[in-house]
Amino acid sequence: LRLEKQDIIMFLGDLVNRGPDSHQVVKMAREIGAFSVMGNHEHRLLKWRQRRRDEELKECDFSTIQQLTPKDWEFLEKMQIWHHLPELETILVHGGFLPDVPWKKQPVEVVTRIQMVDDNGFAQKRARAPLCPHWSALWRGPKFVLFGHTPFPEVQREPFAWGIDTGCVYGGHLTACILPERRLVQVVAGEPYIFPKTGSVAAGD
Repeated sequence: LRLEKQDIIMFLGDLVNRGPDSHQVVKMAREIGAFSVMGNHEHRLLKWRQRRRDEELKECDFSTIQQLTPKDWEFLEKMQIWHHLPELETILVHGGFLPDVPWKKQPVEVVTRIQMVDDNGFAQKRARAPLCPHWSALWRGPKFVLFGHTPFPEVQREPFAWGIDTGCVYGGHLTACILPERRLVQVVAGEPYIFPKTGSVAAGD
């Protein structure tokens, strides 16, 4: 990436639960001065921190909760659900947006979790609506969106949205998009850390 002092590093969420050491990931993000939008995994942990309802957690959450330090929680609590770069007409988000609803008015449950759009126009997980279109295929801008959450074997390129989750945690690639030129940089995963239920890099949650 050849980072320079003026460069800003922004992650697209799910810094936790996607490998063996969530604390080290968040610590690294803090130490390099990076920012991150909120992913569905951070959102679930932050809800738990407010309400302490263990029944709302997933199995992977319990070890992560034990790892996170007060500074880690502070980093998570500062996450926005999207980050708008008006000068580039670009939005950074974890999951995405419903195509026919003003993007600024969409709730955290949608923008951190959406993958597919069903016949009734509702946000769905890919596993529940595998034959429905991905939201990015329906997005007509005018804002350009960079998103994560849905892993693809290759960068998902639509006219007004790119999905850059290329399944690093499943043994794929870690992908960065350099703005404003939209240049892609990738490194191959050192190893798979999570094995998707479907046996495919394209599995998501």
